[in-house]
Amino acid sequence: MSEIFKITSISHFHNIIGLPAPEHPLVSLIDESNKEEKRDLEDKFFDLRFTTDLYAIMFKDSVSGSLGYGRTTYDFQEGSIIFTSPGQVFASPTREEAEMLRENSGWSLLFHPDLLQKSPLGKNMDQYTFFSYEVNEALHLSTKEQKFIFEVVQQIKEEYSQNIDKHSQKLITSNLELLLNYCTRFYDRQFYTRTNLHKDFVTNFESKLKAYFNSGQATISGLPSAGYFGKELNMSANYLSDLLKKETGKGIKEHINDKVVHKAKTMLLNSSASIGAIAYDLGFEYPQSFSRLFKHKTGISPNEYRRLN
Repeated sequence: MSEIFKITSISHFHNIIGLPAPEHPLVSLIDESNKEEKRDLEDKFFDLRFTTDLYAIMFKDSVSGSLGYGRTTYDFQEGSIIFTSPGQVFASPTREEAEMLRENSGWSLLFHPDLLQKSPLGKNMDQYTFFSYEVNEALHLSTKEQKFIFEVVQQIKEEYSQNIDKHSQKLITSNLELLLNYCTRFYDRQFYTRTNLHKDFVTNFESKLKAYFNSGQATISGLPSAGYFGKELNMSANYLSDLLKKETGKGIKEHINDKVVHKAKTMLLNSSASIGAIAYDLGFEYPQSFSRLFKHKTGISPNEYRRLN
């Protein structure tokens, strides 16, 4: 499985799974409940890794079936949606897994980034951080939510299935933005309903953050990244950051910066080390970066803080 197969367009994907040419070159809804859209994959698509130039929103409403992403295999749960973005690498199904997936129902909405050009959504895609979640951090929908989401998806299909005119892109992207905004709401609900479980993750994160600086690891490895703590807690950096924001009001970067400043205050008042040495011990390559962060957080420079206290 060393080869990485690249899917470059909606048309390319349709061709691989044996579907007719898409009705729109930049967006397509594949409804797996439609028996006519259940086609065989090309032989070359089994047992390899692949990446795409597409965004995908995939819904499954049965328990069987899985998708490999990175080193993780995610087993779809009833009523779950996963979101993927261009450039992510996946493991294609085996023949046996593909047969299981054929028995499932659900849908996949695929769209190319070019669809979003010159639209407000194109400028705001970064805010939908769930496109960078791991597949095991799926969105789980109630029956009512599933029905509502599918109605919006069907509206997108209805729009691109008509004759394309000057209004088409705006209406398609407006409905797509509506879809993503409701998914954001439903993720917020999911964070809220799992708050007791998430509090354990917050506690573990705070413990690991404290240990990172108290152990001197910052001096050796530099400032910790969001990805570092994501790996430590077995979740994506974006999911962890969003979880922290929901539970504490602050994302992962702000937590790290707050810990740096708190640690710096103690070091400034309990040692005669230079500002440069303190910055180095906290993981900064350049003292100026440390001083800027400290002043941003406290309103005064490290030297002023030491002098005033």
